[in-house]
Amino acid sequence: MKNNTLHGAGLAFRAAFGRGGITTQKHEGDGGTPVGLLRLVRVLYRADRLPPPRCAVPLEPISPADGWCDDVADAAYNKPVRLPYPASHEELWREDGVYDVIGVLDWNLAPIMPGRGSAIFFHVATPDYAPTAGCVALALPDVLAALAAGMSGIRVVG
Repeated sequence: MKNNTLHGAGLAFRAAFGRGGITTQKHEGDGGTPVGLLRLVRVLYRADRLPPPRCAVPLEPISPADGWCDDVADAAYNKPVRLPYPASHEELWREDGVYDVIGVLDWNLAPIMPGRGSAIFFHVATPDYAPTAGCVALALPDVLAALAAGMSGIRVVG
């Protein structure tokens, strides 16, 4: 998918969205970014790499033992898990910097529906703004600016 722009908190940023495009029919593994208002639930960050970001939602540092379950058959589907974890999961402590700041968005959280998509985050883009696995990603300074401006959600339109 080509690069896009994210508008929010009175600001506009270059953004990367899912490799499967923006979709109204989100399902696990499709690489799509779901259409809709995705509210920011909390922010996770790498305290060894940056100070706590200013934001309007709860804030937590992550550790090397933090993960997020993406196994539709597991009871912890679309929930944080402690590593090692036996089911399929994402590791949140990454060397590439993409998860140095993670905004947990409310996609498929209440209630969680297996197969509807997991780990839809607001996070740091790769330097080339490569498409994500379904998340919304910005350059690190833009993530921090959006959070500091009081951003409480992201409206994704197709």
